[in-house]
Amino acid sequence: MYPLHRILAVLVLAIASAAITPGFVAPPAWSGESASIAARQRHEKRAFTDSEITEGFMKTAFGAEYHLAGRVDRIRKYDGPIRVFADGTRADRKAQLAKIVGDIAAKVQHLDIAMTDSSEAANVRVRLVRDRDLYRTITTFYGSERAKEIRSSLDPQCLSGFRKNDNFEIEHSDVILTVDNGDFVFFDCAYEELLQSLGPINDTSSVPWTMFNDNVSMGYFDVYDQYILNLLYDPRIKAGMTVQEVKAVLPDVLADVRAWVKKVNSLPE
Repeated sequence: MYPLHRILAVLVLAIASAAITPGFVAPPAWSGESASIAARQRHEKRAFTDSEITEGFMKTAFGAEYHLAGRVDRIRKYDGPIRVFADGTRADRKAQLAKIVGDIAAKVQHLDIAMTDSSEAANVRVRLVRDRDLYRTITTFYGSERAKEIRSSLDPQCLSGFRKNDNFEIEHSDVILTVDNGDFVFFDCAYEELLQSLGPINDTSSVPWTMFNDNVSMGYFDVYDQYILNLLYDPRIKAGMTVQEVKAVLPDVLADVRAWVKKVNSLPE
């Protein structure tokens, strides 16, 4: 358990469908476990203007939907390898989580992320809990008063948070996922919370294409959010940068990110 003043937390309850436009991307091999995920992918919007991508990045990489202390007007990200440890007894969910981590690793060019079997070696710890144990786990992390506030205001199905140093480099993330609310909820929560635990922690209701919108549920790593994570983990975007510093380098970064996202998703010209 980390002291409250060292934790920046985001709470998400994803229950609504996203606005979608025609388009198709081949679903991951495991998406057959949830037909609703494959259906969303068949209708995913995949073409975006520079301004649409930039808007989503700036709105999610800066700020925080829910935070306990500290400044939220700087870029926050890991600066080094990320190792994920799954803490729980459900072997099937651990296997699914490993595939999700592998999918993220394959689609974010400059992100070194992988699973580890050692909790000591991990800087991202994913706790797999039953739904009935979720509130108890939240209480362990945040204390009884804060847990009551979280439960009454959001009633979350999943949760993530991280602690950062004075240079705004993320040092450790904790993710809590429920394992017994069905495949779609698990995939939807796992992707969103894992990705937000890497830095883009601010939810926004004004961008309809991102999973970092409380009104959007996906269950997979969509093209739009691949743009956001690839922008964040480009080496030219550094932890601690201000809005103006990011805007100065963003056009060049976006050009390279576009080429990468196009390649890994076989996007048309």
